[in-house]
Amino acid sequence: MKKVLFISMLLSFSIISACSDKEEKPNVPSKPQEAQESNVPSKPQEEQESNVPNKSQEEHQSNENQEPSKTNKGNTEASLTQAGVLKNIKNQLKTNLSITLPKGLPITEGTFLTATTKAEANQVEILFFESKKYLPINDPKLKNSQSATAIARLVVKQYQNAKEANEQIAFMNFSQNGGQEVDLGYKIKGYQDAGAGSLWTGWNEGRWAIATHTRTVNSEAGVKLAKQAVQFLETHMLPIPKQNGFARLDVYESGNSIVWQDEKLVYTLDSIKEPLKALEIAIAFYH
Repeated sequence: MKKVLFISMLLSFSIISACSDKEEKPNVPSKPQEAQESNVPSKPQEEQESNVPNKSQEEHQSNENQEPSKTNKGNTEASLTQAGVLKNIKNQLKTNLSITLPKGLPITEGTFLTATTKAEANQVEILFFESKKYLPINDPKLKNSQSATAIARLVVKQYQNAKEANEQIAFMNFSQNGGQEVDLGYKIKGYQDAGAGSLWTGWNEGRWAIATHTRTVNSEAGVKLAKQAVQFLETHMLPIPKQNGFARLDVYESGNSIVWQDEKLVYTLDSIKEPLKALEIAIAFYH
């Protein structure tokens, strides 16, 4: 009887142990789970993956790769500046004359400066244009008025000596020539002279003789233009002539010209429609 009871207790203990083992087995990973965990990257792999650019990083790198193109664009634009154009003009003249070009010209905003050139042994001629599109120096399209607008002509001629060059300048001392005095402001006196339907108002500033032209029927316009010119020249400098210079400013926007001497060379600016614009171009030659 005791033997039977012992055997029954032993069987019950075995059954309880078996059930206990079965309940603990779910915590032990099965082979598929182990295979899945083997795909989880180790720390070095995670660090490696962190170096792979995300979308934001790719966009940033793309922008960085575009920087050189922006720089190239800037260099192209710089080559079209007035300084670059004027340098090209001087290179294409191929002259032995030691001429001075302006530092820049007043052109309409959004336009490009360009020119045609002509060089001879003792003379050079430059016709300046402004164009809506970039046109190289001496481009055949410049002969078409629809492609570009002429803004000024510069002629530089060399004479045998300074005396002969000085004879080309219509310089005069207006205070000695007489005429009706007129106050032009800034302590400058002008002198008026009329004849053949024209009225001139002239004055001197340093080595320069300057005169405005109008018709006698519109006499006040000549004085007004003279006062505007005097006011402008209070804050701007014309090129220093060696020996003299003469400026003719026309109320009716025809015949504007500015001429000055530089030793044996004579500079002439003309083909400029607006009289005050002629002064603006002339002061660009001051260095």
